[in-house]
Amino acid sequence: MTPASPTTDTPLQFLKGVGPKRADIFRSLGVETVLDLLYYFPREWQDRSETADLSLPTASGLVVLKGRVLRARQFPAGPSLALFKASLAARQGDVEAVWFKHLNHRFDVFSGLKKDAAPGSDLWIVGRAEPSPSGIRNVRVEEHYLLSNERWPIHVRRLTPIYPLTQGLSQRLLRELQFKALSAAGAASETIPPALARSRGLLSAAQALRAIHFPGSPQELDAARSRLAYEELLLLELAWSLKRRQARQLVKGFSYAIKRTLLTPFRNQLGFVLTGAQKRVINEIFADLQRPAPMTRLLQGDVGSGKTVVALAALLLAVENGHQGALMAPTEVLAEQHLATARRMLRGLPARVALLTSRVTGAKRKAVLAQLARGEIDLVIGTHALLETGVALPRLRLAVIDEQHRFGVRQRATLRQKGGPLIDLLIMTATPIPRTLALSLYGDLDVSTIDELPPGKARVETLRVGETEALERLKAAAAVGQQAYVVYPVIEDSADADLRSAKAEFERLRSGPLASLSVDLIHGAMPGRRKTAVMEAFAAGRTQVLVATQVIEVGIDVPNATIMVIQNADRFGLASLHQLRGRIGRGAAASACCLVSASATPAADQRLKTLCSSGDGFRIAEEDLRLRGPGEFLGTCQHGELSLRAADLVRDASLLAQARDDAETLLARDQGLSRPENRALKERLLELYGRRWNWIDLE
Repeated sequence: MTPASPTTDTPLQFLKGVGPKRADIFRSLGVETVLDLLYYFPREWQDRSETADLSLPTASGLVVLKGRVLRARQFPAGPSLALFKASLAARQGDVEAVWFKHLNHRFDVFSGLKKDAAPGSDLWIVGRAEPSPSGIRNVRVEEHYLLSNERWPIHVRRLTPIYPLTQGLSQRLLRELQFKALSAAGAASETIPPALARSRGLLSAAQALRAIHFPGSPQELDAARSRLAYEELLLLELAWSLKRRQARQLVKGFSYAIKRTLLTPFRNQLGFVLTGAQKRVINEIFADLQRPAPMTRLLQGDVGSGKTVVALAALLLAVENGHQGALMAPTEVLAEQHLATARRMLRGLPARVALLTSRVTGAKRKAVLAQLARGEIDLVIGTHALLETGVALPRLRLAVIDEQHRFGVRQRATLRQKGGPLIDLLIMTATPIPRTLALSLYGDLDVSTIDELPPGKARVETLRVGETEALERLKAAAAVGQQAYVVYPVIEDSADADLRSAKAEFERLRSGPLASLSVDLIHGAMPGRRKTAVMEAFAAGRTQVLVATQVIEVGIDVPNATIMVIQNADRFGLASLHQLRGRIGRGAAASACCLVSASATPAADQRLKTLCSSGDGFRIAEEDLRLRGPGEFLGTCQHGELSLRAADLVRDASLLAQARDDAETLLARDQGLSRPENRALKERLLELYGRRWNWIDLE
């Protein structure tokens, strides 16, 4: 039975207009109650003020107007497409409204529209138009509303919410459901303690929820978003602060002694001297490992700064104390590269190393799993395969995760539990993260930074050139015995005619401009053994030019490779371009990265300019954050796992600082958040970060 008026706890299927089938669609989005729906925020807000003058369209081409239908008819537009045109008389002048639809032999796709747009009907239309010298006369309609429908003010002549959609949902439906749900907003609980909300000048929860969906003005929208963002950030900072406090009280029950049985010979046979930064970071990690509480440390450093050597030193400390170590990488290529590096650096040492990825199958996989379970393997290197339920690591005491931004919070927790919940954890990233952001993303981690590159590394010149010049530079390098990469954004040809593919270009290059050179191809869809064989041939110098996709972005170390040509460079993100560039300049010879881009958007153009002007990974990371925001910078999985729907960690830096200060003050006054004024905050905190993720324990 449908309630007369919904409450925040009402299951969504009982909200008028939803029903069981749509409730299943919403459930896939994590929306199960009316309150969940209210917290399903718009992704943007469209100014749908009525277009005043058709000769002066908005920059977006958006047209919003009211008109009376004079005449209407359907036209064929191809074998499977038809269009419907209606001539509208509006106060701004006559306009042709056009709707496109794919035909269906079972029913008339325009049946509803023919009723709505019958001659004499009064309509609001929202659509796009191309400006012309004579003004707008044709509008491609995206939405239309009958003036006789009392709900039209929800959709037009206002700041209109635009929601993230999935199949089976429409903007019209979501807006109308949100409008109904807002009748329950007054009962939304106040999570933020009243005194704190007053001191920060925040809207009430009900006011914020109403204004985030249907703001009366841009100022009201800003106030609503700030209120909701602050609440998210306060909860996040409380969770991290509690997690840090609780972690410091834990005792892991095992220890490390620096015996030097493996570490000393390891250091002696490296063939190079560790940088001051590497030594400092190793000391920080070793000091952490020797404390009673479990280590949780982030190791960040630019490409080529020597993080792998530091990680291996930490893993060897575990091994020489009779423990197991694990190193998890995001891709099979990187895991195999780490294996090759470990075997080279640990050559002759009594440390048993094995690989576990999805490509390790059959009898070999069974043997590796059995040896791991018996504790006969000291160091296992792998991918997500290490997280599988059949993988037992009884002596695991130290786990290292490479390229953390490609894994989620839950994945690192899963790996940690392989050896029991109290093992030590070292997280590495070559994507430098600004400190304020690192505190929010990895609030339970201490941070070590390798801010010094090894001596003798050549500077990489980065320049934008045409393909002809880029290939001439490549051939000149090959003539003196050096090697090169040519990188493409996709494997196969795509519908985008301007986008070059690795497979097609590989054939063109080896039979055309680079016919005199040995050229090979590598991409992520190749069989594992083939990929390994290609990389081994390139590393050994048997291949002069490697045509590749982004699969080489991390972990590939060939010091003789001095030239990289990145085709369609505007299609890569700034962090990816910097990572790709890090594959060259790994030896002493001068190196060059050639960015080939026929055209670019202003944002892409800014990325390429930044890359050409700087080799500083930290500066590039800051710019990448500014250009793209944390959602893309971190990967949507990581950003989503922080439960941030209204907040943006870059844009809301000042709110973040306030939330961090307020969280510390709250916990200093009420460590368990047990006072009456903090109970709602505690309940929400437990719901998000306690019961759902098991991050914290306040119960």
